[in-house]
Amino acid sequence: MKILVLNCGSSSIKFELFNMETETVLSKGVVEKVGMKGSFLKLEKQDGSKVKFTGDVLDHKTGVEYILGVISSEKHGALNSLHEIQAVGHRVVHGGEDFSGSVFIDEQVINVLEKNTELAPLHNPANLKGIYALRDLLPEVPQVAVFDTAFHQSMKPNVYMYGIPYSLYKKYKIRRYGFHGTSHRYVSARAIKLTEKKPKGLKIISCHLGNGASLAAVKDGKSVDTSMGFTPVEGLIMGTRSGDLDIGALTYIMRKEEIGIETSSVLVNKFSGMLGITGVSSDMREIEEKAEEGDERAKLGLEMYAYRVKKYIGAYAAALGGVDILIFTGGIGENATELRENICKGLEFAGIELDVNKNNTRGKEAVISADTSKAEIMVIPTDEELVIARDTFKIVKSL
Repeated sequence: MKILVLNCGSSSIKFELFNMETETVLSKGVVEKVGMKGSFLKLEKQDGSKVKFTGDVLDHKTGVEYILGVISSEKHGALNSLHEIQAVGHRVVHGGEDFSGSVFIDEQVINVLEKNTELAPLHNPANLKGIYALRDLLPEVPQVAVFDTAFHQSMKPNVYMYGIPYSLYKKYKIRRYGFHGTSHRYVSARAIKLTEKKPKGLKIISCHLGNGASLAAVKDGKSVDTSMGFTPVEGLIMGTRSGDLDIGALTYIMRKEEIGIETSSVLVNKFSGMLGITGVSSDMREIEEKAEEGDERAKLGLEMYAYRVKKYIGAYAAALGGVDILIFTGGIGENATELRENICKGLEFAGIELDVNKNNTRGKEAVISADTSKAEIMVIPTDEELVIARDTFKIVKSL
């Protein structure tokens, strides 16, 4: 079965085409600047060769049509015909309380997704555009939604509830949802497989560190806590997001700067985090370069970042009653060797001891814990698209 996986953002569409018999990627790429000047499509073929196409992509439907044309083209395609696509899996950011797992997309599901757009106004509308586009372009092909929030639906009420009037939760469903669930689910399952341990009783802390970042506490293979909350702003310091912030500090800034709700939302989502602290960039590589040159704010930003991750690891070790496996994933988690070392330094009390030599690895699966460490420390590159493809395959096969 050949499955197309789509991840539609506000101005981009990432895609991967899988052959599920072998779980191999036949082609992948991205359409950038959807609805903007200078639109283009980047394609990577199965042999690793890359091609770039430029042209106007006015909307998501046009972008999806562009993708379908390229992957089925005689010169660059991986398909002889679009009829070979037997299912499409979509990354959908927010499923609210309605979905605790991936689902076949029908009109009822679409109605619920449309209802939940106010919970993720920056993400769900774009996700839905991809679903609408495929419904129009390949109406006979079944579609599946895989939710970022679904993995965290196993959290208990005492974990996901906020200390606000209960009536507001009942009225608006304001609670912790968590995100990056597909990534945390993949790497925690992969760690269990690699260590050949049984999920029952296993205590895992997963650190997804990228431009967006979150931790998850996983026990018995299920999420019991996560650092992101009602929105992806809460928790760790990120590329441009503030992470945990005193609400009183935000209202104070709003009053002093005379800014409203929309501007304050942009402030904590787009101009805070590592960008706001360092004044350098939201890219960790550029910040590390500046720190090496002696830039004090860059050094401060790195120290703050590592400290916040370390603090959450400590909190989740307490919540889990210990740590058996600590995972680093995401662009930063998989590649930032010095940052991983700084995060683990001082966590020996929790049985976490990193081996500096083993830690000298980037972008590949590795065990980086010392032989004396009680917990295994692992680097596991995430593969959210494969999870989406697997769920899509499983659901469509059962139809």
